Amino acid sequence: MDKLDLAHFRIDSEIKLKNKSTSFSLKTKGEEIEDMLEDTREKLGKWQDKLYAHGKYAVLICLQGMDTAGKDSLIREVFKDFNSRGVVVHSFKVPTSLELKHDFLWRHYIALPARGKFGVFNRTHYENVLVTKVHPEYILGENLPEVTSLEDVNEKFWEDRYESIRNFEKHIAENGTLIFKFFLHISKEEQRQRLLRRLDKQEKNWKFSPGDLKERKLWNQYQDAYEQAINATSKPHAPWYVIPADDKDTARYLVAKILYDVLTEYKDVQEPELSQEIKNNLEEYREILKKEIL
Repeated sequence: MDKLDLAHFRIDSEIKLKNKSTSFSLKTKGEEIEDMLEDTREKLGKWQDKLYAHGKYAVLICLQGMDTAGKDSLIREVFKDFNSRGVVVHSFKVPTSLELKHDFLWRHYIALPARGKFGVFNRTHYENVLVTKVHPEYILGENLPEVTSLEDVNEKFWEDRYESIRNFEKHIAENGTLIFKFFLHISKEEQRQRLLRRLDKQEKNWKFSPGDLKERKLWNQYQDAYEQAINATSKPHAPWYVIPADDKDTARYLVAKILYDVLTEYKDVQEPELSQEIKNNLEEYREILKKEIL
């Protein structure tokens, strides 16, 4: 496999999603990709141990994508070798009545990872400028004082939301959270094939909902909403990565590789050293344990 330029996937300037490929060749075989992923996730797991001991950074991983993009399986495969105490996954659904009584970022803020831990948002605070932008009528359910009709859900409203998201991410980044945002970019045809597999395989039937077909008809609107959100909020401290996701193995490896390569640039993340006093007495502690009678 040729050397990967991972910067190719990071969004540093305005993009058009239609110009971003949904497929990418690693120029190697499927089994080799799985081996590469296994190696990378093992190294990520070891780095997580150092992060936990170091305790000065948190890592927030945001996953977005159209239905069937592969978010759930990516979480399972990429974080398989993590200490379960060091990673917390949140899957955000339709806001509850309590959540609707707070600002749209509240439920995400309280779910942020503590320093020393990884947090994975499976669907994220961006749903508030994606689903709601395609279905602006949902905004009326938030009972906002400045929104009394759909006419109030205008361009200024969305720009204010983007600004709120930018400020939120800037604030948590300044306080030690390392932010990664991944858009799993699949083609409409690949989504069709994955939906068909959900219908054809009995063990996958539970994943299918007739609502999937209804939302699929709004494909172009969702693509526009994603493009606008990515362009408005990809910043050096909180970059978006557009990951070609028509092949799940490739997408998983790219996400794991980006995480490992960027995180290991933080050379200050090391296990804390023992005090000199403890170091001087290690042999004494060892002898005490050896002489214990059980």
